[in-house]
Amino acid sequence: MADGYETDKNIEIWKIKKLIKALEAARGNGTSMISLIMPPRDQVSRATKMLGDEFGTASNIKSRVNRQSVLGAITSAQQRLKLYNRVPPNGLVLYTGTIVTEDGKEKKVTFDLEPFKPINVSLYLCDNKFHTEALNELLECDDKFGFIVMDGNGTLFGTLSGNTREVLHKFTVDLPKKHGRGGQSALRFARLRMEKRHNYVRKAAELATQFFINPASSQPNVSGLILAGSADLKTELSQSDMFDPRLQAKVLNVVDVSYGGENGFSQAIELSSDVLSNVKFIQEKRLIGRYFEEISQDTGKYVFGVDDTLKALDMGAVETLLVWENLDLNRYVLKNVVTGETHVKHFNKDEEAKQSNFRDPATGADLEVQDKMSLLEWFANEYRRFGCALEFVTNKSQEGSQFCRGFGGIGGILRYQLDLRVFDEMSDDGEIYDDSD
Repeated sequence: MADGYETDKNIEIWKIKKLIKALEAARGNGTSMISLIMPPRDQVSRATKMLGDEFGTASNIKSRVNRQSVLGAITSAQQRLKLYNRVPPNGLVLYTGTIVTEDGKEKKVTFDLEPFKPINVSLYLCDNKFHTEALNELLECDDKFGFIVMDGNGTLFGTLSGNTREVLHKFTVDLPKKHGRGGQSALRFARLRMEKRHNYVRKAAELATQFFINPASSQPNVSGLILAGSADLKTELSQSDMFDPRLQAKVLNVVDVSYGGENGFSQAIELSSDVLSNVKFIQEKRLIGRYFEEISQDTGKYVFGVDDTLKALDMGAVETLLVWENLDLNRYVLKNVVTGETHVKHFNKDEEAKQSNFRDPATGADLEVQDKMSLLEWFANEYRRFGCALEFVTNKSQEGSQFCRGFGGIGGILRYQLDLRVFDEMSDDGEIYDDSD
């Protein structure tokens, strides 16, 4: 199950994906759309000065309409930069300009955000569209992987994140070779040799826990582990009782390399490239696989569909909430103008178009929209309240596609067995998750 940090990161990534979609869809007329990216440790004053110079240049644009919209965009950017006295630790991304909406109207928009990890790009562009390439790079897999390269001469612990590798620690050992040194009984020699090997494996296992388990959360601090080595010591380590079971679960691959140490580390990275590239894919398959397993074994520890999932959330029963990242549902808070009662409803695009959904079926009274937001966004803001982990899934894997098509793209794995039909009978429709209180 994802810990809090993982879930927060999933949400950050989802927010940026959503922002990129909105930015890519936006179009302006003329070159009135500014994309400004400042890397960490950049100076706000440099950008302010540059915008001032640009303002001077833009004043010479011949076309009046274009000139006004460009000057307007530069002014918006200057105003927004005034809110920052220095560039945030991960850099600053600012998009501003006049966009043309679907019904042909012009609308000013400004987005500014600090990315969730450092953005090492400096960019200033005026165009008829926003440039989001640098944001897309943020989304590329930045999972951190642990490596343990172990052979008869010593062990190396390292990590790989993106294309940055780091050696955390290495130590050497002097293990006795297989033949005795005369004067010792063969049995005693063999026993001593096994004992030394055993101690070596134990030391490696202890250090692995030290380097790859985060003491604060007592969870692994890497997305996966690769064990490498030239002899069968790596296998011995992976099967050893002393090897931490939390790490055992993270082992993605055991590879044979012909060297130890740094060379072995490089070789292990090369040999594992396939495994590392589709780790996200595998994690998702595993997660949805677990969900399907609960269903096929009929454990009663699962829910699907919006209404049931929300009821289970409200009862604090959901351990992991699974939502398709492109779920097209809006959450409406509707108020009955006659009785003053509020209800929460969820509609997709087709249902929003039907007037009958905005009338009370019993009395025919109008239902007034008090609040409307995307359900995904609501989950992203509220999931902590329900004490569950939130996982966004794609429909790229076979399992993911089945989840999105067959189960409506929303469901949950529960902490305990729950029969929601019993609760349906107890409550009148909508009361369980009525937000009015």
